[in-house]
This record gives sequence, C-alpha cells and structure tokens, in this order.
Amino acid sequence: MTPVRARILLVALVAALTISAVASGEERYRPPELGPDYVAPRVDWPAGRAAWQQWADLAALAAALLAASYLALRARSRAMLTALMLLSLAYFGFWRGGCVCPIGAIQDVAAALADPARAIPLAVLATFLLPVAFALATGRTFCAAVCPLGAVQDLLAVRPVRVPRWLEHALGLLAYAYLGAAVLLAALGAAYLICQYDPFVALFRLAPWGAWARGGDAAGRVDLLLLPAALIAVGLFVARPYCRFLCPLGAIFRLLGPLSWRHVTITPGECIRCRLCENACPFGAIEPPTGDRPGDLRRDRRRLGAALALLPALAVLGALGGWAVRNELSRAHPSVRLAERVRLEETGQAQGTTDASDAFYQTRRPRADLYAEASTLRARFAVGGAILGAFLGLVVGAKLVSLSLRPSRSGYEPHRGRCLSCGRCFAFCPVERKRRGLPPKPPPGKNGTPDA
Repeated sequence: MTPVRARILLVALVAALTISAVASGEERYRPPELGPDYVAPRVDWPAGRAAWQQWADLAALAAALLAASYLALRARSRAMLTALMLLSLAYFGFWRGGCVCPIGAIQDVAAALADPARAIPLAVLATFLLPVAFALATGRTFCAAVCPLGAVQDLLAVRPVRVPRWLEHALGLLAYAYLGAAVLLAALGAAYLICQYDPFVALFRLAPWGAWARGGDAAGRVDLLLLPAALIAVGLFVARPYCRFLCPLGAIFRLLGPLSWRHVTITPGECIRCRLCENACPFGAIEPPTGDRPGDLRRDRRRLGAALALLPALAVLGALGGWAVRNELSRAHPSVRLAERVRLEETGQAQGTTDASDAFYQTRRPRADLYAEASTLRARFAVGGAILGAFLGLVVGAKLVSLSLRPSRSGYEPHRGRCLSCGRCFAFCPVERKRRGLPPKPPPGKNGTPDA
C-alpha cells in the first residue's frame, strides 16, 4: 500500500468510526424518580446557536485551514500568517468564546465511541475531523494560524528562551498523558477534563465583553483567570508552552506528522547550512543536518535493539501502574464519590450530610443500587486505567526508539511532528530572501528574534 493510500484509508477509518457512533446514537436523559408529589422546577436553558450558525462556524474553520495551508506551503508568508492568526483569535477566540473547539471535541468523540447511546452533533464531529484531515494533508497548519489558544501564546513569544533538547523531549510526554486521561474520563462519563482546564476560555469569555461590569456569576471571578495568567507568564519566557507540552490535539498532530502528505519547508531551494533558521525557531522544531558524521554502527544498532526490547516491557509496566491506581482514577466519577460518601454516612464514619448525599436521599433510590453502580464503574476504571498506563508506556518506549534512530539529513529540516508551520524561519533563509529579491537579514538571536 502506498503512503498516500494509507493516509486516505486512515482518514476514512477515523471518519467512519466516528460517524457510526453518531448514526447509532440518540440523546437519552431520564430524570430521577422523586415521587408523585414532586414538581420539577422550570429550567431556563440558554438559547443554542441555530444550525446555520454552527455550519457557518464550520465553514469559517475550513476557510481558515485552507488559507493557513496556502500561506505556509505556497505563499510562504509569515506576515500573512500573523494576520490570519489575529483574525482567527478575534473570531474563534473572543467572538465565539473559544467553543466549540477541535481540542475539546476530542472528548465528545471519545464519549460517543464509548457509548452507542450518546449522540455527537455532526458540526462538533466535523470540527474535530477537519484539523485532523488537514494535519494529514499539510501538517500542523491549524496550529500555525487558526487555533486561538496558539495565537495568544504566539503573540507573547517575543524574546523567549530556548528549552534544552532533552527537556523538550521530556516535557512533550505530558501532552500524551493529558490526552489519555481526558479520553478515559470522557469515555467513562466522569468529566470533560480538557474543558475544565482550558487555559484561555475564561479569558475569551470574561475579559472582552465586560462581564466584570455586568455582574452575575462571572463578575469578580479572578480565580478563572489564574490559569491563563500563569501560562501567559510562562509564555513570556517559553514560546507556546501549552501547544508544545500540554495540548492534547498537538499530541495527536505529532503522531500524524510523519504521515502528512505535504509539509512546510524551511528553504525553497537547496539548504546552504547557514543555521539562521535554527536560531530563528523558538520551538526547537528544526533538525540539523547529519552529513557524513562518523559513528559506531554497531553501537547504534545495540541502542535501537535495546529500545525496541523495552517497548513491550514499558507497556506492561504502564498497564500494571494504571491498574494499581484504579481506585484513585474512579473517584473522578461523581457516582463513585457519592457512593463512598453515602457509605461513610451509613457506617457513622462521617458526620452530617452533603448537598450531593441529600439529593440522593431525596430520590429514595436504594443504596444497594448506588453501591452496585459504583462497583461497576470501579471495574471499568480498572480496565481503563490499565489501557491508559499501557498507552503511556508505549509512548515512552516509542520516544526512546525515535531517539535511537539516526535518519540522514543533508540540510536543516523541520521536524514534521513538532514544527508548528508558523513561518518564522522564512524571513531568515538567505535562499528565500534571494528568491524574493530582498537584502540579507540580520542573523537572529538565540531566542528567535533579530539581534539589535
């Protein structure tokens, strides 16, 4: 099978599996039985967006992805990518409040695949699949100029420091742990971890529209801005910390990067090894040429063999570790926490009641049913924890294998998984500037900006 056919098959498989979950599911909400005298209170739900507005958002996303891919791969214009980034920040960030976003949609897809009775809106599904399809076609152009979370961080990356390569690899594993935990909790109905800890959604929803002045629940919620403030502070010194080390969608993109059909290139012609692009990239995403470096082939083979041998062992150890923390993981589910609280109250180990236990008692539901549900959930979390641990073990093992490989490169090349296609390196490439008829540019400093 050719690489192009493999990519097409992968996209079709993801789409088919997800759409099958949509086609077979429907939303089912059954209120608790509170007795014949109970009258359910009226709940005023906020008006949802009309269908045409949802598809308008989707059309805007598709148009932005097409524009970002063209500007990165063909026009090779960092200035135009920055302009598109500002437009995306204004629309997808401040105007749409950062939702629905492809990052959070990971949880909707995971929940729909795990529960056939749960439906996922087609607009949400397409919001997730579009950036994934473009990642397979043109690389991380979504990260370059479409993602509002990336835009906020990119605008702050004025004079960041360079992260050591070993630390870059180590911190990059955090995104896979975040992705695995988010998928597990969403699939088992425990929580939407990504949405709960979205770093900038509070900034998008509170700051721009004067929520402080209008009053209400959002007024004075300084705590909601603590996380974005912390990331902004870190982003002043480390370029795009969330994108590089935490973003779950970025973790998926890193896995798909080597499969991408096209990818941004540093130079439009032959690399002259000037190193200007390497110094211009604040993300550590440019790989140096290997040339004809001497090396011990036998030693390299032993290193690779050891990494491959460790791969299944790490997966087994990870599975055992995930199974060992099954009880801690299960407490993320509200039903498990409620069952533990009710049992403590029943046995006299806890004094008084909580709002959750009071609500449970009013339903007149047998405690045995609650305990049985919690037991079932713990069993599911035991399996899910083992799968999560095995996944993380495989990720660590795959990282060791990748570090053991020594691919041949004749010039400086962007790493297909880590490169954000931002185009910062274009302006410093002498070959690019000669093609455009521009004078040589002053060499960048170690932080990716021109020296004075």
